[in-house]
Amino acid sequence: MDARNGSRYCGWPYGFCRQSAGMDNMSIQLTSAALERARRFVSADGNAIGLRLSVKKSGCSGWGYQVDLARETGSDDRVFEQDELKLVVDAASLPMLDGITIDFVRRGLNQEFVFDNPNATGGCGCGESFTTVQDS
Repeated sequence: MDARNGSRYCGWPYGFCRQSAGMDNMSIQLTSAALERARRFVSADGNAIGLRLSVKKSGCSGWGYQVDLARETGSDDRVFEQDELKLVVDAASLPMLDGITIDFVRRGLNQEFVFDNPNATGGCGCGESFTTVQDS
């Protein structure tokens, strides 16, 4: 964990996601490992249109990341696209996810998505939740 900003890991190379609607300069980046894993995750479900990223109140630091399949988009969702993979983010989560880099790592028998979030100002010891400036 990077104590300066609460991020856990930053991998290379990055892909760059641009918002499909082009309304904002918001960005989400996936490393090649995260992109490969996300594609496998989405392709395993015939009803999935992409990957849904969000945050919810959770853990000892305040916010936890949620990664799930997107089967539809809502009116408040923003859709980003990277190499034909759609990433769906709800409007409430977007300010906390803007600029994030997502990697997928394997450590021994464990494998997980890992988040490098420039909006995180701190995190809990286990790395499962984070805080932002707005939480202070």
